[in-house]
Amino acid sequence: MEAEAKLPTKEEVLEALKVVYDPEIPVNIVDLGLVYDVEVHENGVVDITMTLTAIGCPAQDVVKADAEMAVMRLPGVQGVNVEFVWTPPWTPARMTEEGKRMMRMFGFNV
Repeated sequence: MEAEAKLPTKEEVLEALKVVYDPEIPVNIVDLGLVYDVEVHENGVVDITMTLTAIGCPAQDVVKADAEMAVMRLPGVQGVNVEFVWTPPWTPARMTEEGKRMMRMFGFNV
């Protein structure tokens, strides 16, 4: 039971992911609404299900590597699996209010 107490929560994983940005958009992947699900397993492995703003996005490998590095920094994490899915497709409606605010600051109409 002691090992379980040291694992990060889903909220802590999401907070860690806020340092990861799509290189073309000045908003982190959490506030963009790209992260669909996070599961923290008892063995310390974190599964992240996410998408990108467009299929075939050339930044996919960079975003994946950045997400893995960000979550691996959390205490108790033994591994990170990032899975990209395309259903449901991403739309600006998935953005958080903070994400929309940041996009408006950069001149985007959301």
